[in-house]
Amino acid sequence: MTGVSARHRLLNLAQSALLLGLMAAIAWVSVTAILGPETGAMVALGMVAGLILAPDLSRRMILSAYQAQRLTGRDAPGLVGALAELAHRAGLPRAPALYRVPSSLPNAFAMGTPEDSSICVTDGLLELLDGRELAGVLAHEVGHIANRDLWIMGVADVMSRLVSLASWVGQFLLLLNLPLLMAGLVHVPWSVVALLIFAPTLMALVQLGLSRTREYDADRAAADLTGDPEGLIRALGKLDRLTGRFWEEILLPGRRSPDPSLLRTHPPTESRVRRLRELDPNRSVPFPDIIGHSAGVARAPNLTPRFRRFGTYW
Repeated sequence: MTGVSARHRLLNLAQSALLLGLMAAIAWVSVTAILGPETGAMVALGMVAGLILAPDLSRRMILSAYQAQRLTGRDAPGLVGALAELAHRAGLPRAPALYRVPSSLPNAFAMGTPEDSSICVTDGLLELLDGRELAGVLAHEVGHIANRDLWIMGVADVMSRLVSLASWVGQFLLLLNLPLLMAGLVHVPWSVVALLIFAPTLMALVQLGLSRTREYDADRAAADLTGDPEGLIRALGKLDRLTGRFWEEILLPGRRSPDPSLLRTHPPTESRVRRLRELDPNRSVPFPDIIGHSAGVARAPNLTPRFRRFGTYW
């Protein structure tokens, strides 16, 4: 690892730690304001225990919900071999398990830890990208795994949900005591009221900032692993154009529909591309294209939208 890369990793780790620390502080103040410090400490311990015990169960549920199918070297030798090489370059103890999701929407996502992880790719992604571009996307997901971003974002998500729950409980209690408040029999500090109102929004903004930081670092890791930033750049361009057409057809036909930059979970594609172009393309051994990446992958019936108690998935 070069001195520049080591310095970048250290700065990025410090930034992520600062954002997580800010989220933890907001969560602690919010929960203890409603439940008290003793109960808040018990909630914190329960959260830690859940993060230790729940990941594997959550992964099995997600794979089942998306009807994901495991791909082996016999099913997709190019994909599996490329993923093994990327995992080796990233220093992972073992290569992630590869799954395909029967969906026409182009997408890829990772789950797990460096010691035990999975990467899912959809049929839409396999059909949209060529071998060079797909290598960049796989490297991006491997970068998330190597950097333990999945655990970091899991912690952030749990804290965000705790703050939202505390806010709802506090507002409900405030509503129940409204007659007493109007009669002057109960006093609630305005600082607590403001906390109940604004804490979830502030928490969400910090979480979005953390997500962007991890995405930028995964892009950089992908360029390091493949030695080919252009592959990921091309993939991002295709995905951005396809997503743009999809939303334009539904919301604003014939017109681009930009998302508010403050509310993007991922950084703008233009910003990601600009950062990738600033990198030296010759830092590592170039990664070979994945030849015939979709050949031999058995096609299952396309996954249709399903409605469940907790939302809709494809």
